[in-house]
Amino acid sequence: MRVVIAPDSFKGTVTAAEAAEALAEGWRRIRPQDTLRLLPLADGGEGTLAAVLRASPGARTHAVPGCTGPDGRPVTGCFALLPDGTAVVELATASGLPLLSAPDPLGATTRGTGETIAAALDHGAERLVVGVGGSASTDGGAGLLRALGLELYDGKGRPLPDGGGTLAGAASADRSRLRPVPPGGVQVLTDVVNPLLGPDGAAAVYGPQKGADAKQIAVLERSLARLADLLGGDPSAPGAGAAGGTAYGLCAAWGAEVVPGAAAVAELLGLGEELASADLVISGEGRFDATSLQGKVVGEVSRRAGAAGVPLAVVAGTAASDVAQSADLAVLLTLSQIAGSPERARVEAARWLREAGAGLAAGFRGFS
Repeated sequence: MRVVIAPDSFKGTVTAAEAAEALAEGWRRIRPQDTLRLLPLADGGEGTLAAVLRASPGARTHAVPGCTGPDGRPVTGCFALLPDGTAVVELATASGLPLLSAPDPLGATTRGTGETIAAALDHGAERLVVGVGGSASTDGGAGLLRALGLELYDGKGRPLPDGGGTLAGAASADRSRLRPVPPGGVQVLTDVVNPLLGPDGAAAVYGPQKGADAKQIAVLERSLARLADLLGGDPSAPGAGAAGGTAYGLCAAWGAEVVPGAAAVAELLGLGEELASADLVISGEGRFDATSLQGKVVGEVSRRAGAAGVPLAVVAGTAASDVAQSADLAVLLTLSQIAGSPERARVEAARWLREAGAGLAAGFRGFS
C-alpha cells in the first residue's frame, strides 16, 4: 500500500515537515510494510522554502548576510536556487513579523527581501518565485523595489525613508535604475485574494495584525493609494494586497504574476505525480474551517486527490463541524479530540500527530 503524507504546518506548534514525520511514525507503528511518501507542503507563507528544498535534492541554499530587517537591523536572508535556474525566496525570512522587536506598522520595510532577490539575480537566477506570507510591513513592496533600484522622492526631490507610512509624501518615482526582470519572469505565491486598497485591502485587513491602530491604518491607506498613483498597475487585482501590498508592488513595477501559493508549491513538488500511484493521501493543518478549502494546502490536496480518485484523510488541530460535513473526506481526525483538549493538543502536537497516524493506519480498511 502506498500513502502520500502531505500536510501544511500546524502553526505555532510543528512545521509541515515535523507533522509529516510524526504522522508517518504513527502509521509505521501499525503498518510497517507500507510505502510512505512524505511531501510536506506550504501555501507561499511559512515553510515554503523548506518544502521546496526537501523535495528538490539538487537545490542549493544561499545565505545572504547583512540584509535589512523589517526594523532596519541586519538579518540574514536566504534563497534556494533550483537546478532549472529558478530562485525561491520566502519573504518572511528577511521581512517577517517575528523579526520585529516591537510592532512598527508605519516604519517596517521589505527592503531585506529585495536585497535577497538581488543576491539571487547575482547568482544567475533565471526565474523567481516569491512566497509572501508572514510579512511585517505594509509598504506596498516599496522597500523591496528600492533594493532593486527603484527610487522614490518627496516634493523636494529627496529620497523617501523606508516604511509604508512615508509613501503618502511620495511625489515621484524613478524606474531608470530598476533591475530588469529575470527572463523566466516572477511568480508571487499567496493564499489571500485581497486587493491593495479599500475595506478589504492590505491596510484595513492586515494592518491590525501588524500593530496598526485606526489612525495608522488611515495613513497606510493613503500611502498605498499614492504608491498606486505613481506605479500604475492594477491595485484592485485579487491578491494585490498580499504581504502589505508587496504583491501589488512586484506586479506593478516588475510584471509579476500572482498565483495561489498552495497550487504552485504542489506543482513544484510534484504532488500530482505522487497521487497517481497512491492508495491514500493524508493532509492536515492547525485549524480546518471554511477557509481550508479556499486556496489553502488542504484544499489543494483535496482538489487533486478528488481528480486522481484517491481517498483523503485530514488531521487537524481543531475543526469546524459544519465544514467537515461539506468536505469530501474519507475521514477527519482532530488532535483536540485525541488529546482530550485543544490545550493538550497544542502542547504536545507531535505526540498526538503520531497517535493520529496510528489511528488512520488501524482504520484504513474501514474508509478505503
